[in-house]
Amino acid sequence: MKGLTKIVLMIMLSTLLAFTAYAQEVSWETLNAQCVELYQQGRYSEGAKAAEEALKVAEKKYEPNHINVAASLNNLALFYKTQGKYMEAEPLYKRALAIDEKTLDADHPNVAQSLTNLAELYRAQGKYTEAEPLYKQAMAITEKDFGSNHPIVATLLNNLAGLYYGLAKYVEAEPLYKRSLAIKENALGPDHPNVATSLNNLAELYRAQGRYKEAEPLCQRSLTIDRKTFGKHHPKIAKDLIILASVYCSQKKYREAEPLLKEALRISEKALGPDHPDVTVALNDLALLYYSEGKYAEAAPLFRRALTIGEKTQGPDHPEVATSLNNLARLYDSQGKYGDAELLYKRALAIFEKNQDQNLAEMTTVLENMAKLYLKIGKKDEAEKLEERAKVIRAKNQ
Repeated sequence: MKGLTKIVLMIMLSTLLAFTAYAQEVSWETLNAQCVELYQQGRYSEGAKAAEEALKVAEKKYEPNHINVAASLNNLALFYKTQGKYMEAEPLYKRALAIDEKTLDADHPNVAQSLTNLAELYRAQGKYTEAEPLYKQAMAITEKDFGSNHPIVATLLNNLAGLYYGLAKYVEAEPLYKRSLAIKENALGPDHPNVATSLNNLAELYRAQGRYKEAEPLCQRSLTIDRKTFGKHHPKIAKDLIILASVYCSQKKYREAEPLLKEALRISEKALGPDHPDVTVALNDLALLYYSEGKYAEAAPLFRRALTIGEKTQGPDHPEVATSLNNLARLYDSQGKYGDAELLYKRALAIFEKNQDQNLAEMTTVLENMAKLYLKIGKKDEAEKLEERAKVIRAKNQ
């Protein structure tokens, strides 16, 4: 789902910038155009600097509660969120929402968008309780403004379904995904790329439930739509191939999955560049496939490359970097390289501990992996301590 969420976020960013295109300050417009370009290129650190400068210009040029200030706040928050800087992003999103609520009508579409932005931030942190009412409020506003069958409503239904998916509340998620798909098919036509996105989302849900026979045809239909719309070498095709491959991997059909992941990697590298963050998705999935097959020599360079890209584009303390560290540590562990594995586990754990309320599930996984490692090398006391920490976290979050 992470790849699909990034598509939605990019659309949201572009929408905000388009809405404020009437701005009189040329340098502000130029900076915002740079933000869009840098975001699309995956150059998040540079993009954040451009967004910071754009916010300074907006605050100097406009009144504190001007809509362009809110747009700049949202854009900067998006860059921070993408970098895993959730604490820095939250007050910006909240301030943007406060401006929209004060400046615009309570039922204005921009208010709904700002609510959605904040909800997406909370969802990324696993703060589902905080996210859910914001999604529902945004949906109520949007249905009032556009009607219950508008494509924007479909997007919000998809977001709320994604929240339930993250909570493993599949029964609650399924009707929302289905309604979102139906709205898009009726409003946009059965072969629209937005329909393909909904097909993939529903397929991911079915995969998680083990309903592979239902998932696979949805993936195939999505891939057909996107190839017809974008051609064979668009980044969207890479995402489709990765999702279809995940359905095969879940069934241990590695022979079917491997060529799909290799093709996805080639497409991503050619279309986005070899160091784009989205390239890491194909790298990690292909590496995990090789790891599952016991092909450690093939998996290792892919894991290492994904880690290097993540550190470069998202920063060394990003949660996804911690996930890459954990993946590589598991590989070293399986190879008997216990010292190397321990160092990587410790670094991953340190990253998650910095924002432990936001990454509890991932942190628990690292704790359990480290505990297993320590048992192997005879550090029973350390293993028991880690197991107890993991047990307490899981009990609190059931």
